Amino acid sequence: MGFFDFLRGSNINQEVKEFQETSDAVLLDVRTPQEYQDGHIPGSVNAPLQTLGSEDSLPADRDTPLFVYCHSGARSSQAVSLLTRMGYTNAKNIGGIAAYTGKVER
Repeated sequence: MGFFDFLRGSNINQEVKEFQETSDAVLLDVRTPQEYQDGHIPGSVNAPLQTLGSEDSLPADRDTPLFVYCHSGARSSQAVSLLTRMGYTNAKNIGGIAAYTGKVER
């Protein structure tokens, strides 16, 4: 690990693998419903940033591991801040689907 590795941010591909290996984790896509329909990571749940505070798709257990992504990582960063303010203790910004090299569903 180099000195400037922190500037690169999360590696979404590695983070999706971690999500898959974490029991009871939720993969949240905070993009718009249209963006989600255009292609999303398999196993993800669409919870748009604009409606995140009122989402029924969020787990009741606020300690649930949440892996949050968007297109580039900006909205997911905002979403993690909001989730933290809502009391979620284990929310993680994993970046943007634009850097994802795995399979997507439509």
